[in-house]
Amino acid sequence: MNNFEVILCIVNDGFSDMVMDAAKKFGAKGGTVIHGRGTASKEAEKFFNITIQPEKEIVMILVASKIKDNILKGLYDAIGMDTNAQGIAFSLPVEDVIGIPTN
Repeated sequence: MNNFEVILCIVNDGFSDMVMDAAKKFGAKGGTVIHGRGTASKEAEKFFNITIQPEKEIVMILVASKIKDNILKGLYDAIGMDTNAQGIAFSLPVEDVIGIPTN
């Protein structure tokens, strides 16, 4: 079994602090913010009936696998598509980790 997962959370610009606040409530220790720009089309905006802000923040959070589900649920509640953050989050397994205690 894998010990770590990386959670990637993409939100509108200015909402990365909300992401980290929500994740820390469920055991995350910290994260890394990357600035980006979305490329969704006007057709996607019409299909999903939302306005897409092009400037984004991507928050990467390395977490123990056992707390990943609780963090994802907390993120959904705090910054999901029904909020101004219009966030999406997903996780990927991490094969190897160096630089942090693994016990």
